[in-house]
This record gives sequence, structure tokens and C-alpha cells, in this order.
Amino acid sequence: QLQASGGGLVQAGGSLRLACAASGRTSSSYAIGWFRQAPGEEREFVAAISWSTSWSSSNTYYADSVKGRFTISRDGAKNTVYLQMGSLKAEDTGVYYCALDPASNPRYPSSIRDRYRYWGKGTLVTISS
Repeated sequence: QLQASGGGLVQAGGSLRLACAASGRTSSSYAIGWFRQAPGEEREFVAAISWSTSWSSSNTYYADSVKGRFTISRDGAKNTVYLQMGSLKAEDTGVYYCALDPASNPRYPSSIRDRYRYWGKGTLVTISS
């Protein structure tokens, strides 16, 4: 199960941190991704992080639209993935979802929505201009 939290209302230029808590059994190599969906728009990829239980490091991948502004990270002890969002813009507004790809290549997390089989409920992020 995945539980996203941390959404809220922030002014443009501000920061917000989302959290995705994972529970239950997982494979030895998987990825967690963040996607977002604005009203009337398709759900789009934001960022992902992948790792293997046999490695100490992880790998990340970002959409061009958030590169340099957002940072995805994980806390293995808490089974939680974070999305630190900065320099927020009005176009970052949307419902943010975290999802798990149970068969991820540990070196290359995917941006393809259909690879992510398990989804949490979203958390709403609203950026006011």
C-alpha cells in the first residue's frame, strides 16, 4: 500500500515536501514514482527513484519541467519516499500521486505510467500566483 501526504496551498516561489509511505511486501528491486494530474489534463510523470535491496545507492529520474526544482529521495528505514518541491509555479498545481513499479530496473527508473502497478491516493497541491 502507498500513502501520499504533504499537499497543501503554497504561494508561487514557495516550497513543499510530499511524502509517500510504502507498506507491505515489495520485490528486491523496484521504483517509486510521482505523477501529477491537473484538472482536465492527463496524469503526467514528475520524478522517480529506483533501487535494489542489494545496493546502497539509488537512481533518480526527473521530468524536464521539474528538473532543478524538485528532488526525490528515500528513507529506507521509514519506507518513505519524499518529493521536495521548490520554486513552485502555478503550473505545478494538481493532484500528486505516488506509485510503485515492482519490476523496475534498479539503474533506470521509468517514466512510463503503465509500468507502475500500485497507486496511492493523491494529495492536492495548489500553487497560488
